[in-house]
Amino acid sequence: MSGVIGSAASAFGTGFAIGFSLIMVIGAQNAFVLRQGLTRRHVFAIALFCAGSDALLIAAGVGGISLFIAQCATRHSALLFGFAGLWLAVYGALRLRDAIRGDANMTHHNGAEMGLVPTLAITAMLTFGNPHVYLDTVVLIGAVSLQFEATDKLYYGLGAAISSFVFFFSLAYGAKYLAPYMEQPNAWRILDAGIAIIMFALALSMLRAGGLI
Repeated sequence: MSGVIGSAASAFGTGFAIGFSLIMVIGAQNAFVLRQGLTRRHVFAIALFCAGSDALLIAAGVGGISLFIAQCATRHSALLFGFAGLWLAVYGALRLRDAIRGDANMTHHNGAEMGLVPTLAITAMLTFGNPHVYLDTVVLIGAVSLQFEATDKLYYGLGAAISSFVFFFSLAYGAKYLAPYMEQPNAWRILDAGIAIIMFALALSMLRAGGLI
């Protein structure tokens, strides 16, 4: 019995470690979750959507379609990465516009904001419009799962999925502790400028990955 428990714990720990290490890299999705956490708008829904989306993709990868996703990404890389690069560039331009205007503050962001549906629509675009999401959650995590069998594979996938829930809810709700600092002059300009730089850098990497530049 102890051997079974140890094997399951090892598989779970492996999945959690790999999932957490992949998702903690700063990207478009994480930057958006952080920004929404600071504004305290739709925090739970956004964190749940991001974590749930990752869980579904991880389940697909562990379930055995990682090879199919990898083939699709190879065949249509220019289209996938080109679309992702364009979308990230547009979102980066919006954040750059806000940074230049400099009229954003905590009061503004807690006032008239986008509704839940438009906000989730943007979250979905940042989540599913990024080819690297599939390569990380489906292909890579799915490929590592091949070393496990039967129940251990389920524990591995569960560990990877739970890592997403831990990360996104920690990021979304932990952002509130930064809120006092965001009351400072130019704080939102700095944040938006930083996000814009991240978006432009990611957009450039997407275009290069797709062989478009």
